[in-house]
Amino acid sequence: MFCVLTGAVAVTAESQEPVVSSGKEVSIEYTLKLEDKSVVDSNTGSEPLTFVQGSHALLPFLEDALEGMKIGESRQITVKPEDGYGPVDKNAILEIEKEQIPQGELEIGTVLQGQNADGQVVHARVKEIKEKTVLLDFNHPLAGKTLYFDIKVLDVQEAPAS
Repeated sequence: MFCVLTGAVAVTAESQEPVVSSGKEVSIEYTLKLEDKSVVDSNTGSEPLTFVQGSHALLPFLEDALEGMKIGESRQITVKPEDGYGPVDKNAILEIEKEQIPQGELEIGTVLQGQNADGQVVHARVKEIKEKTVLLDFNHPLAGKTLYFDIKVLDVQEAPAS
């Protein structure tokens, strides 16, 4: 006995659109704003930011927010100070003698660069100028601020072998 079975078998290939996940190379464009809507940083319309997801190249809250996003997807992310650059640390605001600062134009808002006791480069913003002293703020410029990110995923690929 010989049987022939005929019929149509439908085979569908499910679209495997790449999503942001650990180990993937991701390219994004972003705009970072403050509460007053002022733009702090943006790469929109210029070179995308490319990184490997999970490599800690970005702040953890950004990597977490990007996880699972697809190419072309956009998201608004609000980051509280404690999840971003932390609260303002009053102990990081120091008053020093003017004579300890190199000669030059000393203005409020000027960012000075120096080294700490371990030889690491540090930055401090001139907060106040007094007769004999200067108040320097060593906090990150975004410390104490709520951050608003507009992010769009431009590309997701397998990360190149290192």
